[in-house]
Amino acid sequence: MATQLLFYAQATPLNATAHRDLSVKLGNDYRFARQTNAVPLTSAEFPVAVHEYAIVFAGTDAALTPIVVLGAQQDQNLYLNADGTWNAHYIPAFVRRYPFVLAQSPEGKTLTLCIDEQFAGCNHEGHGERLFDADGERTAYLQQVLSFQQAYQAQHQRTREFCKRLVGLGLLQTVQAQLSAAGGARRVLNGLRVVDRHRLKALDAQAVHDLLHSDELDLIYLHLHSLNNLRLIGERLPATAATTTADSGPDSNSAVH
Repeated sequence: MATQLLFYAQATPLNATAHRDLSVKLGNDYRFARQTNAVPLTSAEFPVAVHEYAIVFAGTDAALTPIVVLGAQQDQNLYLNADGTWNAHYIPAFVRRYPFVLAQSPEGKTLTLCIDEQFAGCNHEGHGERLFDADGERTAYLQQVLSFQQAYQAQHQRTREFCKRLVGLGLLQTVQAQLSAAGGARRVLNGLRVVDRHRLKALDAQAVHDLLHSDELDLIYLHLHSLNNLRLIGERLPATAATTTADSGPDSNSAVH
């Protein structure tokens, strides 16, 4: 979770000359995320993700981001079927935006649409959707991709502001999650950052008012409610999994069950 690119192998700026004949064939195969045990989530996704995922926070105070937990150890995605299809009704936007991504310039002033040229669906045989037409202009498909990426980026910025609010109010604590698999095997996830209910209840009236009127109080309660879904991770674990501990960050004596 240290990078916003995760499963991107070769994110290259799209170019009407270099990529004029490039087509992209998408499908229901998400094997590119097979070894990803968590992905970022925007705050706009909380209301739908809460039904199937545990939403926690990861990163330092300066780079905090919400994530959904997909696995109980490194390189494990328990939301993927053997054939690469996604085993949930909702697929996080971070996953759906692949193989495209908006890359920020070093000075942070411009965004460039890039594509992972190593994506299995990239081809020059016309399979799937063309990115540019014969005149080198964006196709309607590529324009839709760009619009989606821009909307995602806007939500990402709003999510950063939400995270700054949580940090500024001192609401976060680092906890440990104990997961139980079929047959009694257990796994422990360390270093998950979650909102502390006691600190939330101790906020003054003005802070609560601000959270309420910014709809961020709703986001906090969606996050807290989603922690019940940690049991779903345990239910997806192989019955033969041994009792182990996985680090997701700093250790803590607190626990989420």
